[in-house]
Amino acid sequence: MEYRKLRVIISGGGTGGHIFPAVSIAKKLKEVNPDTEILFVGAEGKMEMEKVPREGFRIIGLPITGLQRQMSLKNLASDLMVPFKFAGSIAKARKIIKDFKPDIAVGVGGYASAPLLMAATRMKLPALIQEQNGFAGLTNKMLGNRVQSICVAYEGMERFFPADKIVMSGNPIRPEMHPYGASERLEGLNMYGFSPDKKHILIVGGSLGSGTLNNSMKAWIQAGCPGGEDVEILWQCGKYYKAGIDSFMDGRDLPQIKHSDFINRMDLAYAMADVIISRSGASSVSEICATAKAAVFVPSPNVAEDHQTHNAMALVRKDAAMLVKDADAPTHLLTTALALVHDPERIATLEKNALGMALPDAAMTIVDQIYKILAK
Repeated sequence: MEYRKLRVIISGGGTGGHIFPAVSIAKKLKEVNPDTEILFVGAEGKMEMEKVPREGFRIIGLPITGLQRQMSLKNLASDLMVPFKFAGSIAKARKIIKDFKPDIAVGVGGYASAPLLMAATRMKLPALIQEQNGFAGLTNKMLGNRVQSICVAYEGMERFFPADKIVMSGNPIRPEMHPYGASERLEGLNMYGFSPDKKHILIVGGSLGSGTLNNSMKAWIQAGCPGGEDVEILWQCGKYYKAGIDSFMDGRDLPQIKHSDFINRMDLAYAMADVIISRSGASSVSEICATAKAAVFVPSPNVAEDHQTHNAMALVRKDAAMLVKDADAPTHLLTTALALVHDPERIATLEKNALGMALPDAAMTIVDQIYKILAK
């Protein structure tokens, strides 16, 4: 295939899980043709407006906001403004398209992509969307009939989209995410000051953190860390919770537990872990499959259409991961993870089955699909 120079608009965001796949697609487009020009479109005030420029790409924000799911007078007032902001965002998106003159529009989901893709398809611009989750988001479901191609990461997405438009691509992940060897495990253990003679659990709460995962750890620590005598734990608590966890850990002599708000070398954290405890956002699930890790997922109940449960269950049904419900986590999560970390045969089964579900070349598959659309 000839990878000619393109002009591509990539839209999505409003929530963090949509940003990395978008950047990964952009980087792959630049890799196959460095002359390709890319413009991102996101939501004003959201994290993509900071993270995308850090990756070297230009971004324009739309005045779009999402619906607030918790009832309050403030949220009700915000929700009443959504239709007006949506209309204004479509008008701004049309101007962006006219000015940039893209060959194709790519949407990665989240409410930030809706106005751009609506405007693009009305203007007869070729378009592709990428659905990261096992239960399609509202924005992508609305756009499914309007675009040329829909790249998905899970089986059974014909429930949401026209079957003839679906391409099984997987979710784009960081290139450093792959099955790790003994040397990388040792490098990870050395980086975090852990012993190669112990067993290791990684708790991933995300950049902002997870109250449920943090409270589960706190409850286990307060109970005296039962069953953890030969286990060391790397605990990403998130920036929102860091001060509270610092205060909780102050004065406790627990050198086997290391906590931080953020993990810079996530590849080495994965490499050293025997078991991972994580929420089941799309990117996390894809990375765990790609790195062939045994995981205990705790799906967040605070997401649209309960999509994290659908993501986790796609693995659980194939014996590629375990699941603990959010409500059960404070009493059952660490017990479950500790039983798993002491069961090497079970770990080996989960690792093998998780790797079997990995689609590590997702970004390239999506880029190829972009070029196929434009060749028609």
